[in-house]
Amino acid sequence: MALDASPNPHIPDTGGHYQFRVIVLGDAAVGKSSLLRCYAEGPGGAVPCPTVGVDFYSRTVPLPPVGRAKLQLWDTAGQERFRSITRSFYRSAAGVLLVFDLTNRASFERVPEWYREAAGDRAAAFVLVGQKSDLVAERAVSAEEAARLAASLGMAFVETSARSNRNVELAFETLAGGILRALGRGALAPPHDCGAVRLIPSPSRPRPLARGEPQGRCWC
Repeated sequence: MALDASPNPHIPDTGGHYQFRVIVLGDAAVGKSSLLRCYAEGPGGAVPCPTVGVDFYSRTVPLPPVGRAKLQLWDTAGQERFRSITRSFYRSAAGVLLVFDLTNRASFERVPEWYREAAGDRAAAFVLVGQKSDLVAERAVSAEEAARLAASLGMAFVETSARSNRNVELAFETLAGGILRALGRGALAPPHDCGAVRLIPSPSRPRPLARGEPQGRCWC
């Protein structure tokens, strides 16, 4: 999938690479950890244990036309008792995957609650992900209904299966493209604190720093 972004003054031409912080949210047992592990480590791994607090993965992906991006992937626990921990990561994320289980209607019905909690007054990119699409006989949410909800919340919808590796790459590519477009239109504004988006110049193309400019440039 091509990640389209038109030339824009908000997206500098550096020859370096971006670093995007991404969090994955949703109810417990919807398949967040399986989705992340499939994407970061490849399909066919062991079934992950339930997440306690936050786990971390990373992967570098092509990001045309600006080069590439390293995705910092934060896997959050869905249980209520860990919410005070995971909330601290919301404000430092450039992108959010909201995951529900296609066989568990209650997890779908709680998506708006997760969205309101994570979005606040921020402009992070969001993608709605319906996991476990391989369990066709157990399906409790239609693609049409999920797509309508995603559209009402202003985000794309992707169905995935970590077990069969269906659309796993597509979900993360769609989110990375959304982050880049948000940067292009200035929705992800320059920083109050670092972490959400970083622009890391190539060591082969050093650029003199402007007076007072810090070493690391970032957008949050």
